[in-house]
Amino acid sequence: MLSPGYPAEMPYFTRALATVGARVIGVGDQPPHELPAVARDALAHYEHVSLADEGAVLAALRGLAAHVRFDQVECLWEPYMILAARIREEFGLPGMTVAETIPFRDKEKMKQVLDAAGIRTPRHASTTTVAGVWEAVERIGYPIIVKPIAGAGSADTYRVDSSAELSDVLPLLRHVPEVSVEEFIEAEELTFDTVCAGGEILFENVMWYRPRPLQMRLHEWVSPVSIVLRDLSVPDLAAGRAMGHDVLRALGFRAGFTHMEWYRMASGEAVFGEIAARPPGARVVELMNYSCDADLYVGWAEAVLHGHLRAPITQKFNSGNVFKRAHGAGHISAIEGLDGLLQRYGEHVMNIDLLPVGAPRRDWRTTTVGDGGVVVRHYELQTVLEMTDAFARELQLYAS
Repeated sequence: MLSPGYPAEMPYFTRALATVGARVIGVGDQPPHELPAVARDALAHYEHVSLADEGAVLAALRGLAAHVRFDQVECLWEPYMILAARIREEFGLPGMTVAETIPFRDKEKMKQVLDAAGIRTPRHASTTTVAGVWEAVERIGYPIIVKPIAGAGSADTYRVDSSAELSDVLPLLRHVPEVSVEEFIEAEELTFDTVCAGGEILFENVMWYRPRPLQMRLHEWVSPVSIVLRDLSVPDLAAGRAMGHDVLRALGFRAGFTHMEWYRMASGEAVFGEIAARPPGARVVELMNYSCDADLYVGWAEAVLHGHLRAPITQKFNSGNVFKRAHGAGHISAIEGLDGLLQRYGEHVMNIDLLPVGAPRRDWRTTTVGDGGVVVRHYELQTVLEMTDAFARELQLYAS
C-alpha cells in the first residue's frame, strides 16, 4: 500500500486490507512515528522512503522482494498512481499498467479517449504555454475553465469570462507545467462513484454538490454542502449514471474505487467532467457509509482482494455533509447556533466534527473540510436539503 497513512482517509483503507485478509506492507514518506495508529497497527512492515523518488522506491522494493513475495500493489492517493503502475510492471503484478493509468491522470488524454467513444465532453485543449492558452480560447470561446492537466479537486482551477480575466489568471498558473482549457458547462454538478471488481460495478453512488465545487473554492463565505443521494433510480440521474457506465467501459477500468464528476444541464443532458481511479476525498466515503449503514473501506478491500462484496451495499438514507469556514482570522473564538440546530434536528445529526474554541483556523483555500463539519441524514431528500441549508445558514464559527 503506497502512502498508507496519508491523506486522512488512507489509514482506513489500509486497515480494511488487513481486515479482509491481506498482509499489508506500507511504503510511504511519513516517518514511522508519524503514521496514524490505525495504519500502523494494520501493517506487517513499513518502508520509509520518498515516494517522489521513483528510483529509491523501486530499489527499496527490490530489497524487500528478496524476503517476501508481493501479490498486489494498491495506491489511492492520486499523485502516486503512476508510481504504483510502474511497480506493477517492474514486478509483473496484476492491476493497472502505466498506459491504463495515464488517462485517469492526464485530463486531456482522458477526454480524447472519451471523445473517441462518443461520450459528450466539454470542448477542450491542453497546452504548456501562455500562447497555447490564448489559442485554445480562440477556438473554444468564453466562458472557459483553466485547470491543471494532472490536478485533483479544484486546486488551481479558474473560471474565466473575458480576456481581461484571463490576463489576471495566467500569472497564477506559472507553477503549473501543463493546463487544460475547456468549455465552461453551466449546469448542476454531481458525482458518479463506484467500487468495481472484474470489470463489473459492485456498488455505485451519486453525490450532489451544493453549490458547485468551483463556487465553493472562490467564495470564503460559502459553506460547502455535499449530499449522497438515496434513490438512484430517479429519471434526473439516469443520463449521468449511463454515462458513468460508458466511461468505465471506454477507459477499461476493472477493479477498485472510481470518482467521476459530471454535469446535469437544464435540458437533462449529461456532460462528462472528469474521473479519477480513486475514492472521492473530503470525507465522502464516510458520508457514503452513513448513507448505506455499511463500511465502504472494507467493501473496497473485498473488491480488490477477493473480487466481490461479502454482502450487497445500497443506500438507505440521503446523507449530507456541511463544512464550515470561520469568520475572521487566527484561532476559533466562538461557535454559535449549534445548540438550536441540535434541538430541531438532533436525532438526524450523525456526526459533529468542528474545530474547538482555541484551535487555529485552517486555510479555507487549501482544504475542502474547512474548520470542520456536520453530517446529517434522513430517508427524505427534502428533509436533508432543509437541514443542510439550516446548518449552512445558522451555524457560525468565529476566529480572532
